Amino acid sequence: MAFHLQGSLFGGGDEIGLGPLGALHRTPLGRGAWLDVLPGWLTGADALFEVLAREVPWHAEQRRMYERVVDVPRLLCFYGADDPLPHPVLATARSALSGHYADELGEPFRTAGLCLYRDGRDSVAWHGDRNGRGASEDTMVAIVSVGEPRPLLLRPRLGGGPTVRRTLGHGDLVVMGGSCQRTWEHAIPKTSKSVGPRISIQFRPRDVS
Repeated sequence: MAFHLQGSLFGGGDEIGLGPLGALHRTPLGRGAWLDVLPGWLTGADALFEVLAREVPWHAEQRRMYERVVDVPRLLCFYGADDPLPHPVLATARSALSGHYADELGEPFRTAGLCLYRDGRDSVAWHGDRNGRGASEDTMVAIVSVGEPRPLLLRPRLGGGPTVRRTLGHGDLVVMGGSCQRTWEHAIPKTSKSVGPRISIQFRPRDVS
C-alpha cells in the first residue's frame, strides 16, 4: 500500500533503531493518571513508516454507532502476543518498554495494535482503553508514532480540567499510565489542514484494549 510521506529532518535516515528511555519526561495529570513523553525515541522513523505502510496487512473496519453502521476512520492491524511483528524494531521496543516499566506495571507489554491515519480525515474519537482490565485497574498503553505529526488530546473523563495536547510523530513515544484509561479520555481529532499519513503502534498488556 503506497502513501506519500513528506520527509523530515527528525525522522530522516535509513538506520532504524531506538534510543535510551532514561530521558522520558513524566507529567502528572491528576486523579492518579500520568503521561510519559520521549520525543524521537525511534530513529529512522520515516524508513520504518515506509516498511509498515507497505508490509502490514491493513484492513478497514465498520462499527455500530447510534443504531447505524459506520466506517472506522483509519486502517487497522492487530498483533496478538504470539504473532510475529512486522519489523524487528517493534519487538525490541516492546521488550525495552516491558523492562523499563517492570516495577510499575508488574507485567510485560504483550500486544501491538497498529493504526494508519491516511490524511486529516482519519481520526480517533474521545475514548479510554476500558475494555478488559483497563476498566477497573491501573495499566499502561505505550504508543510510538511514525509519519506526519498529529496532535494527541487528553481530557478528564468527568470534566473539570483542561485539555492536554501533545503533538506526536517522527519516532515520538508517549505512555499513558496509572488511572489514565479510567479517569481520562484521549483522541486524535480530524483536521481540515493538509497533513500526510501517520502510523501509531500501541503496545498493551494482556486483556487491555
